[in-house]
Amino acid sequence: MLQDEHERRENKKLRSRLRKANFRGDRTLDNFQFEVPKLKVNRSQVFDLATCIFVEERVNVLIVGPTGVGKSHVAQALGHQACMRGFDVLTFDFNKLLGHLRAGRADGTYERRLQNLLRPDVLILDDFGLKPLSPPADEDFHTLVSERYERGSIVLTSNLDFSEWGGVFPNPVLASATVDRLRDNAHRLVIEGESFRKPKPHPGR
Repeated sequence: MLQDEHERRENKKLRSRLRKANFRGDRTLDNFQFEVPKLKVNRSQVFDLATCIFVEERVNVLIVGPTGVGKSHVAQALGHQACMRGFDVLTFDFNKLLGHLRAGRADGTYERRLQNLLRPDVLILDDFGLKPLSPPADEDFHTLVSERYERGSIVLTSNLDFSEWGGVFPNPVLASATVDRLRDNAHRLVIEGESFRKPKPHPGR
């Protein structure tokens, strides 16, 4: 009976962590298509990351590759593994995150919103660099990265090559300081291949 009650409580905690993580769909390592033709991804590296040692080390995971190769899926799958291991996770689309902080500046809740982003063990930011940053978004992102530096992990996905990240910032000094902290001791995962996303056949063909 004690064992059953313990398992019930642990399952309840897990469901709560998964709900708070704000995941989109059911993206796990079990349903990632590693065998897709022409997909190039270091499978052993992915499963090493899935042990969540990076969370315990409080370092980042940076995932880059072209559109549609599964970067978001892998990022969320790592977040799912972190939840399974008892860590708190939060997921945000990168541009929505900036809008979230911008709204905080407008209504006086900026500090509270920032603290909520610092609290999780893992913060997943999807699609960095789709749009150039402009003030104060670049400052907000720098603050977030600086505050989480050596305190919590960021899992960041981007279509841009690592060498192009600095060009997203209007201020080169701020770019250097932010990217330097993101990259410090970070695990870098490169995914190559063709997009998983395919249009449906044209009717009648």
